[in-house]
Amino acid sequence: MPRRPALDRQTLLALGPDHLADLLLELAGSDPAIQRQLRLAVASRSGPEDAAALVRQQFGSIRGSRSFIDRQQLRALAKDLLRQLDAIRGPIATSDPSLALALLWEFLALSRNVLSRCDDSNAEMDELFREACHALPPVVQAARPEPAALARQVFEAHCHDDDGIVHGLIGKLAESLGPTGLAALRQQFEQLAQQPVTVPPQEEQSRFWTAQSGLRAVAEAMGDVDGYIAQYSERQRRVPRIAAGIAQRLLKVGRAEEALRFLQEGSPERSPWPVLDWEDAQIAALEVLGRTDEAQAARWHWFEQTLMETYLRDYLQQLPAFEDGEAEQRAIDFVAASPDLYAALSFLLEWPTGLHRAAQVIVQRHGELNGAHDELFDTAAERLSADHPLAATLALRCMVDFALTNGYSSQYGAAAGHLHTCQLLSSRISDWGEIPPHEAYLAAIRSTHARKRGFWSKARPLGL
Repeated sequence: MPRRPALDRQTLLALGPDHLADLLLELAGSDPAIQRQLRLAVASRSGPEDAAALVRQQFGSIRGSRSFIDRQQLRALAKDLLRQLDAIRGPIATSDPSLALALLWEFLALSRNVLSRCDDSNAEMDELFREACHALPPVVQAARPEPAALARQVFEAHCHDDDGIVHGLIGKLAESLGPTGLAALRQQFEQLAQQPVTVPPQEEQSRFWTAQSGLRAVAEAMGDVDGYIAQYSERQRRVPRIAAGIAQRLLKVGRAEEALRFLQEGSPERSPWPVLDWEDAQIAALEVLGRTDEAQAARWHWFEQTLMETYLRDYLQQLPAFEDGEAEQRAIDFVAASPDLYAALSFLLEWPTGLHRAAQVIVQRHGELNGAHDELFDTAAERLSADHPLAATLALRCMVDFALTNGYSSQYGAAAGHLHTCQLLSSRISDWGEIPPHEAYLAAIRSTHARKRGFWSKARPLGL
């Protein structure tokens, strides 16, 4: 069979420019996407105006379309838009930053049209438009637009941002907006909030939310903590997540007492799950105020509530010398007794001195093990096999049992491998206690799952 020629840069360059040009023209004649790409490359070398004209022509074509974009069309459109974006932030921005800035705003304005016409379930288009948003700050810095003009553009983008594409843009452009631009932007959002109600309730709520979120972003960019707080109602300030955000900003400006007050008013005691931002802000506020005993108590409390390593590490680091060992043991005892077996094992397998206790928990509570947590038990088997073969065996067995009991044929290969590892580990287990030894376990699953031929066809080559 003749060898297939390699297709790489060197072999293509060896064809020579004339041959390559002919090939590209031939391809462009049958593929409009390649033709547009070549035209854009040529125009970019001619000058920014020519390239911008082609970009705007493609934008107009996209804006004029109203049809649904299917998955195949979405991929093609994403590639085409990425080429337009590369041209804008590349050669056009290098030659004419102001022109590139205008094109970036036009690019972002396309998001409403495109995203409303497609099912972007894997967020491919979302990410592309966010990438265009990330390209704005350096182009704005190079173009140096008038602050008031920039404020108007930011305001328009924020008001039409139904998909959260430009979220955070005000903060990123704060330096370019400067005091004048930020003041102008704040005035525009204030006017939006004060407009008479002439629209349906749903649209009115959207307008109010847009104005409120814009004023919060402006206040934060200006370092105006009180302006930021003012955009939340008394009821909103009692939401733990919002209270935490307010407290974090107050802490940055040295207002710890107020921060703690907001946290107390927005306590997550009634929440069914912890609010980590609130907890972190509470501890930080207590530390700033010199209430170290209360901060330590909070760390331990939130460790008990979440079994998160971070709280325990911070707690232990604050203890006097020689007291951390006893406290660490108390923490491990607490985790081992947790009713949430999987959270307990996750913690113990990661904690530096927790492997021995993890092995004990697996052996003592082996009847509770559910092989559906395969990632956890894969980790357990790997980390426990050296010094705790019985616990590692039980971790492997629960995954074998899960696959066989539920008839998950896609997992039979992995399950057979787990069973083979159990066989290798069995020679190192001298005391099985109440656990059936390997041969007894193997005989039991041979009897119970004799008809699982797909499994046994994978197990037999492994000597099982």
